[in-house]
Amino acid sequence: PCIVGEWSHWSGCAEQCQPNLRVRRRYVQQEPKNGGEPCPALEEKAGCLEYLTYQGEDCGQEHVPAFITTSEYSKERKRRAAPSLWSSDKEEAGYCVEFKTESLSHHCALENRPYARWMQYLREGHTVCVACQPPAMNAGTQRCSGDGHNADGGKILHWEAVGNSQCQGTWKKIRQLEHCSCPLVHSFIFT
Repeated sequence: PCIVGEWSHWSGCAEQCQPNLRVRRRYVQQEPKNGGEPCPALEEKAGCLEYLTYQGEDCGQEHVPAFITTSEYSKERKRRAAPSLWSSDKEEAGYCVEFKTESLSHHCALENRPYARWMQYLREGHTVCVACQPPAMNAGTQRCSGDGHNADGGKILHWEAVGNSQCQGTWKKIRQLEHCSCPLVHSFIFT
């Protein structure tokens, strides 16, 4: 059968300052022989959004609607970020916003690419937690765009899944907390 190596780390975003894609790859270590099992996919892509240019300057854009991705992405982002951005006093910086999902497109449930399966767990009527952390946090306002900061509980706000622009919907802000406490499948981050 085909034998492939481990996945590489995720790359950075393909473009800065706008929703785009990151990539990871693995390589064939042994080609299949004599009708052996074929090789699986060698490349995966996932949504991302960076807030600094390659030169380290702030993009300075407000993104509306709220762009979200799985909370797993925050681990990758921390690993790649420059140490100066993640100094110890900023490590705990951030906050969590709880939303109640009002509506979502059917495209979320159809998503079955391995890195994007998190979209399948979005459901109407569920409470979700969305973390706001650097570098998604605006340096001046200390807020993430699309977090519903000035919205009362009745206001309908829009969100979009990074990596699949057809997976989108609306939610209402419940409250802002210091730390998120939702189950992993209902935990996201502003990107």
